[in-house]
Amino acid sequence: MPTFTAPDGTVLAYHVTGEGRPLLCLPGGPMQDSVYLGDLGGLTAHRTLIRLDLRGTGHSGVPRDPASYRCDRQVGDVEALREELGLERVDLLGHSAGANLAVLYAARHPERVDRLALVTPSVFAVGLAITAEDRLETARLRRDEPWFAPAYASLEAVTSGRAAPPDWDAVAPFWFSRWDDEARVFRAAEQQQRNDEAAALYASEGAFDPEAQRAALAAFTAPVLVLAGEYDVAAPVRVMKEYAGLFPHAELVVQSEAGHFPWRDGPETFVTTLAAFRDQALAGPPGT
Repeated sequence: MPTFTAPDGTVLAYHVTGEGRPLLCLPGGPMQDSVYLGDLGGLTAHRTLIRLDLRGTGHSGVPRDPASYRCDRQVGDVEALREELGLERVDLLGHSAGANLAVLYAARHPERVDRLALVTPSVFAVGLAITAEDRLETARLRRDEPWFAPAYASLEAVTSGRAAPPDWDAVAPFWFSRWDDEARVFRAAEQQQRNDEAAALYASEGAFDPEAQRAALAAFTAPVLVLAGEYDVAAPVRVMKEYAGLFPHAELVVQSEAGHFPWRDGPETFVTTLAAFRDQALAGPPGT
């Protein structure tokens, strides 16, 4: 397992799997071990995936300064990995909270990004509003599921700010297209893979300047893919349309019957979408 040294001396790990053009992958969580990304539904048949273990997660070292867990402070880690890989420009994928880091990197180093894929992205970095009704309307698409009634009641409690601790676990079925034993195992592992101290600091004060970020993305000329899940209450389709509109050259794809982890819910569709985005982007220079 290869490692490199971040600007502050923290030793970070990354994982290389697959074949084809490299794709640098930033995990969400926030601050979750990149192992949950797996092979992104079989995308390794088309791309060499380079999964970064963010500082303090997975096989990466713990920094001396916990304040360096703040999202904007980690942009230097991504740039150091690009340099380590010897890539002049990168294709970059950010999932969920990892999309915040991806767009901060793209804004700071636009000349280093060939194309940008944002998968069910968090919107904190760009300051978009997700309303309670956005989430509830999306959730109601699942009204025929046997688990719907109690999960929806808990989601109402969460979105109204009156959630009790059990409500956060009760809404877990909404994150997946199928709430089965495999999803339960994935969910349990996810909770063990997150660095909670780091997660609490990831979006701390000063991490994001949404107005400046939106202005930077409006000038970002590389091709962008925003991939939303039809069932995703974390990144509802209405807001994902707004997100895609922040870029001059963005494509929005809504994966049918997919939740927050679309490569698990429909791997063939996910891989086809990512492969098509690669091929479209290769057809001409960035921004065409």
